[in-house]
Amino acid sequence: MNNTIAMKRFEIVVGIEQLEKLTELLDRCSVRGYTVLKNAGGLGSRGIRDPGDVLMEQENVMVVLACKEDQAQRVLDEIRPALKKLGGMCLISECQWVEGPAVSY
Repeated sequence: MNNTIAMKRFEIVVGIEQLEKLTELLDRCSVRGYTVLKNAGGLGSRGIRDPGDVLMEQENVMVVLACKEDQAQRVLDEIRPALKKLGGMCLISECQWVEGPAVSY
C-alpha cells in the first residue's frame, strides 16, 4: 500500500476510574495520541457492563492508539504489569497508518 506505515494497534479496556492511571502510563511511554471511547460495554471479569443501564455506577472506557514497533514494545512492557492492578484487557494487532496532513503517532 502506498502512503501507509506499518504500526501496532492497541485497544485497551479499563474501568473509567482507571483512565487517569492509564493515560499517565501512556504519557511515560511518550505516546503522542490516542482516542478514548466512553461507555464501553460487554462481559468480562467484572460481569456484564451495559452502557444503556442508567443505574450502572461504573463504566468502561476503551483507549485506542497506534504506534511503531519500538514504541509498541515500551507500551507493552509498561502495560503488562499495570493491567494486574488496573484490570481490564489489552489487544494488540497489526495495522496500517494512512499518512495524512498531521502525524500523532
